[in-house]
Amino acid sequence: MELSVFNDASQDRSAAVIERWKGRLEDAGIPVVIGGHDAPAPRGVGYSKNQAIAQSSGSYLCFLDSDDVMMPQRVRLQLEAAAQHPTSIIGCRVRREPPKSTERYTRWINQLTPDQLLTQVFTSHGPTVIMPTWFCSRAWFFHVGPFDEGGQGVPEDLLFFYDHLRKGGGVVRVDQSLLLYRYLPDAATHSVLETTIWTHRVRFLEERVLPRWAAFTIWNAGRQGRRLYRSLTAEARRKVVAFCDVDENKIRKGFYCHEDSQERPKPRVPVLHFRAARPPFVICVKLVQGTGCSRPPWGPRSPCPSRAGPCGWVTAFTHSRVHPSSTGPGHFRPGNKDLTGGAFEDNLRSLHLREGQDFLHFS
Repeated sequence: MELSVFNDASQDRSAAVIERWKGRLEDAGIPVVIGGHDAPAPRGVGYSKNQAIAQSSGSYLCFLDSDDVMMPQRVRLQLEAAAQHPTSIIGCRVRREPPKSTERYTRWINQLTPDQLLTQVFTSHGPTVIMPTWFCSRAWFFHVGPFDEGGQGVPEDLLFFYDHLRKGGGVVRVDQSLLLYRYLPDAATHSVLETTIWTHRVRFLEERVLPRWAAFTIWNAGRQGRRLYRSLTAEARRKVVAFCDVDENKIRKGFYCHEDSQERPKPRVPVLHFRAARPPFVICVKLVQGTGCSRPPWGPRSPCPSRAGPCGWVTAFTHSRVHPSSTGPGHFRPGNKDLTGGAFEDNLRSLHLREGQDFLHFS
């Protein structure tokens, strides 16, 4: 086992902490490889991860954010899974700290079925196994990678995950809680604009799903559903046969007019009650009210922010300095307020549809 650490221009006491732990780990027989630079500005999370991987030597990579804690059996169990699934990203269940933070998101992480690990890759949550739990072979990483090195504002985890899926990669979760996943609501983090993530998600949906659907319905005639419609290419918009909803006012109006369209006459899309609509559905129902502005739930989240790099056989992490302006309007923080009280899920179940064939979540 080997620990690979890359320090991306941090300006706190990280270097001293790393050196102190280097001695302890090497006394225990675990080699530690330390890299970094002292440039005036950090070079970004993707760069740091790539450097941590490049300087390591092992056959498997286990990622760890430096503000999280992994359980003693994590490496063994994920290594066993990776040996059985050599072209997959292996994740695991997590325990949240504080325990009640982002409850719906934590349930989503831990309770997705094996099929949903592939069908729910379009949601705002991001990768269906979260980055701090990733484990994969070195060979597969280099087949897919490296991470995007665009720097601040680039969702490098999401982009790597999408490329992984494009190349036929699988997604597997070890169904044991192997990571203490800390939620730091006031942490300064690298900024990833929600609009950037939205654009990547829409393009991935158009690439992976819409070509095989001749027509589809957008579930939600409100803001999110209309936003998706406007974000689609003209070709994809022509496949939208209806919006559906439960809001009587929207249904009574009967249609949505795309006022910004250059087409004449301007497109008018029917708005139906969900029971009158026909699948397949792209579901855009917002289920959780955010609590402020911060990272996407699958993105960077530590005070520095400490973001995991990989190691050879086991864990690696990188440490990076962030500009104070990293947080601000337009960034997303996962919240706790459930907006539907379970009513949406009940309505969806009542239709007896098959996820992945009759509907997909884009919430």
